[in-house]
Amino acid sequence: MYTHDVTDVRVRYYDTDQMGIVYYGNYARFYEIGRVEALRHLGMNYKDLEARGIGMPVYDMSTRFLRPARYDDLLTIRVTIPHLPTTRMLFNYEIFNQDGTLLNTGATTLIFLNSATGRPCQAPADLVAAAKPFFEQ
Repeated sequence: MYTHDVTDVRVRYYDTDQMGIVYYGNYARFYEIGRVEALRHLGMNYKDLEARGIGMPVYDMSTRFLRPARYDDLLTIRVTIPHLPTTRMLFNYEIFNQDGTLLNTGATTLIFLNSATGRPCQAPADLVAAAKPFFEQ
């Protein structure tokens, strides 16, 4: 299992509703921030994947709201990849505030897509190789 924490994600005013609480739709963006940085930490980024003709669209997403994130909170987004990627890649998320309180949990499944054919394809071998040591315990 691979885990990566993205720290110091500040809740901006535009993230919130009139009550100063993060609007529910913004959690998808927080998940993307975490996912992109977790992949970058593994030595992979979306720009390089797209240049190689591989897309990673979101196949499904779930979320659970436990406590509200509020304006000016400093968030930590914990991303866990519980399985080696195949044609799909599962990301689990936990979002904490600056006090360590768990605010939100979620998951997204992304598929690897051959951009030329629009068909699913296998995860890139170099991504699997970079992640594999985290699963050999």
